[in-house]
Amino acid sequence: MKNKPMKHLLALASALLILGGCASGPEVRVEYDQTTNFTRYQTFGFANPLGTDRDGYQTILSQRLVAASRRELEARGLRLASSNPQLLVNFNAALTEKVRVTVMPSPMIGMGVGTGFGSYYDYRMGMYGAWPLYHDQTLVTPYKEGTLNIDVVDAARKQLVWEGVVTDVVTQKMLDNLQASIDAAVAAAFAQYPVQPVSKLK
Repeated sequence: MKNKPMKHLLALASALLILGGCASGPEVRVEYDQTTNFTRYQTFGFANPLGTDRDGYQTILSQRLVAASRRELEARGLRLASSNPQLLVNFNAALTEKVRVTVMPSPMIGMGVGTGFGSYYDYRMGMYGAWPLYHDQTLVTPYKEGTLNIDVVDAARKQLVWEGVVTDVVTQKMLDNLQASIDAAVAAAFAQYPVQPVSKLK
């Protein structure tokens, strides 16, 4: 019974570490064609259908990704074109069930008969505790991981010139505030776009 409070504290500490890791923000990876002069592009449009569309209709996710990406590209001086855009933007998104395994030491105080120490320590008889001995405690935490791909394609060459991949742990709070979550993910990706917002260049 003595080690129950300690186990609860260790479990709480593990949970805080996990939440702390989630709070650090999304992981962003970017690949782009370094031979491309991104400043020459003036117009953009969106692929039809988008990778996030379903069964011939545009999903709410697609609509929000379009709005967020349009805002980021227009901030960089590009203009949305209804026909013959120089750049085409496409998306793909996935939600994956994953498991996080955390191994932490957990104390076992007081070793009795049959633990390998025999009856040698019986003389203590509960008068005082032994040095804490430790074994590994494994905590298994299920979670959802979301991945968003943003592709920017040179329409004339039909060639991918920039790709942003955003990966993050998806919480219920993020799902309840989907627009804000999408805006943050898209902004995190475009923060590594070769052309910075016009306001930052002044």
